[in-house]
Amino acid sequence: MSSTNIVTSFIKDDDKILILKRSSKVKSMKCLWAGVSGIIEKHDTTPLDRAKTEIFEETGINENEIELLKSVEQIKIESAQYRNHVWNIFPFLFKTNNPKIKLNWENSDYDWIKPNQIKNYKTVPELDKILFSLL
Repeated sequence: MSSTNIVTSFIKDDDKILILKRSSKVKSMKCLWAGVSGIIEKHDTTPLDRAKTEIFEETGINENEIELLKSVEQIKIESAQYRNHVWNIFPFLFKTNNPKIKLNWENSDYDWIKPNQIKNYKTVPELDKILFSLL
């Protein structure tokens, strides 16, 4: 079975959480809602470093504008879309204050939601499980 190591970060502003809608231009999970996510590259020193890089690339929020609140052990997720493949998710929760979001090509939309609203969105597999593991 093959696997991919992924960071998924949620950014909190007051009582709301940022989610992003993946664009139709990305390789996987097109047009589904997700956290700020990305593949952990071989040159990355830690998953936390990759998470901060992805946050800047996908939202325009700088490292000095976020504070790490929590991380949890990796979560293994299988998806019906990708047989014989496991996604090793490294989840992070950050907080920020009044951020301006500047999306790059990887995402087509964003929303600030209360955590229990996640069930109203068509998300990547088990996004709710990842989110609630951090709250």
